Amino acid sequence: MSARSKARKRAFQILFEADQRGSSVESVLADWIRHARTDDRQPPVNPYTIQLVEGYAERAARIDELIATYAIDWDLDRMPAADRGIVRLGAYELIWEDETPDAVAIDEAVELAKEFSTDDSPAFVNGLLGRFKELKPSLRRDGH
Repeated sequence: MSARSKARKRAFQILFEADQRGSSVESVLADWIRHARTDDRQPPVNPYTIQLVEGYAERAARIDELIATYAIDWDLDRMPAADRGIVRLGAYELIWEDETPDAVAIDEAVELAKEFSTDDSPAFVNGLLGRFKELKPSLRRDGH
C-alpha cells in the first residue's frame, strides 16, 4: 500500500471517528496527532492525512451540500456512516486537491468502500464521485 493510500485510509478513519463521536474532525485529528507523539507504538500522522482532513474541514458544509444534492434517493443522515465518510473525503480530494488525478481519487475511494463498507457501497461511491468529476469545474466555481 502506498504512503498516499495509507494517508487516505487514516484520513477516512479520522472522519469516521469524528462522525461517530459527534466531534469535529479537527479535534479528532488533534487527538490522533497527540496520541502519536505520546505513544511509541503509534506511527506519526502523515502530512497528507493532515492536509486531507484540514481541507475537508474547511469545505465540509459545501461538500455535504453537494452530496445531499447529487446522491439520488440518499439522505445524508441515512447514508451508512462509512459511505458518508468515504464520499466526503473522496469529494474533497477529487474537487480540490489538484495534485491528485481524478481517476486516482475515485479509485482510492472505491477501494476504501470495498474495505470498510457494504457490497453495494463501491458502486455507489464510484457513481457519485463520477458525477462530481463531470461537474468539477462548476462545483469548484460555486464553492471556492
